[in-house]
Amino acid sequence: MRGHTLGRPWVRSPEVFSPLRRCTFQAMDAAPDREHDRREWVRQVLGEPDLELAPASSDASFRSYWRGRRRDGHNVIVMDAPPTHEDIRPWLDVAGRLRAAGLDAPEVFASDGTRGFIAMQDLGTETYLPLLNADRVHDLYGAAIDALLRMQRHVECAGLEPYDEGRLVAEMELMPTWFLARHLGIEPTCADWDILESTMRMLVDSALDQPRVFVHRDFHSRNLLNLAAGKVGIIDFQDAVCGPITYDLVSLLKDCYVAWPKAQVRQWALDYRTRAIRAGLWPASRGESDFLRAFARMGLQRHIKVLGIFCRLCYRDGKTAYLADLPRVLDYTLDVARADPGLTGFAALLERAVHGRDLTQARS
Repeated sequence: MRGHTLGRPWVRSPEVFSPLRRCTFQAMDAAPDREHDRREWVRQVLGEPDLELAPASSDASFRSYWRGRRRDGHNVIVMDAPPTHEDIRPWLDVAGRLRAAGLDAPEVFASDGTRGFIAMQDLGTETYLPLLNADRVHDLYGAAIDALLRMQRHVECAGLEPYDEGRLVAEMELMPTWFLARHLGIEPTCADWDILESTMRMLVDSALDQPRVFVHRDFHSRNLLNLAAGKVGIIDFQDAVCGPITYDLVSLLKDCYVAWPKAQVRQWALDYRTRAIRAGLWPASRGESDFLRAFARMGLQRHIKVLGIFCRLCYRDGKTAYLADLPRVLDYTLDVARADPGLTGFAALLERAVHGRDLTQARS
């Protein structure tokens, strides 16, 4: 597995569970001069000598976001991305692509790649997640799918990293490392690895068989903002790639932070398929069952990855809140695996691993 191929042996990297690594990250990010540098930089580039910044939000990476009120009454957001851990160039590149396609990504006022700062437009605080309910979800998801189709049709994909086999496998490898081994204390046997590898092979083949488009990679309720006139603000897009067309759709409809009835998700997915065919994005020759299978298997690849990422965020980065969402992600995973004849062995492996366990509790 290691090296991103689909053959054994899989070898756990020796630094994976190192507590020193986590402590080093925290110490570097908490450098006492960072706050001063951030404030003085934005004051200088915007010509606002009295501008003050307050925390706006943070995310699952080392980035943090700060909000300040300008003299004209408008807000500015400052992204702080420590250059030892983050590179702001992909964010700037993708922001430009999105805005060129007529999508609502933040306008950039100034940036400094050496110090890892970006001053940008404030799109507000009204993310989709707290707004989603049975009365509003159809309108909100309708606007999001409108934006998704525009993104897939018009955002330039050339020059982006490909969502290829190596990347897809590397993401899924996080699950046995962080979910099975670190969170559950289970080291996969050789027989388990046979199942894991055949599962990964099937999911990679399905992903690579789909049309390729611009892929946001985190197109979900925490990264979509409800703007005026039904527009959708798009953020946290720096990891965009060129990859399978169903990836962003499944990120939206099988969101790791909220779940909807399966029949409704199926209908949304098929409505998207109809529009994607009209837009020339999905071939009409591939029927509904083919599309739904591709959609389901793409979701399984994503949720296998997320099982690993949420545990890594807990144990490596000290962000324990993500464990609360593990049961939902596991439900998505098992739902697909149990229904797919080629994946019943994988479903059984996971069922044995989680039997009787409270996934929301960290393992010491």
